[in-house]
Amino acid sequence: MKTTIVRIGNSRGIRIPKPVLEQCELQDEVDMEVRGRELVIRSAHSMREGWEEAFRKMAGRRDDAMIDRVREPSTEWADKDWEW
Repeated sequence: MKTTIVRIGNSRGIRIPKPVLEQCELQDEVDMEVRGRELVIRSAHSMREGWEEAFRKMAGRRDDAMIDRVREPSTEWADKDWEW
């Protein structure tokens, strides 16, 4: 599919037809990447997408313990003087 580059203020842009937006599931935000002389545009994903399921699996394997408290022994200063 060919399209033209249009002027948008001091920038340039392209018009993406609605069927293409729907097929690619592009909405308000996209990820753009330059690969050599190609521009790749893909739907943006949430920064924490999939975390809930990953944490659920970790809990099922009992792999969700706080490692910072397991590895370091307690100190007198930490026990008496440290305040959260």
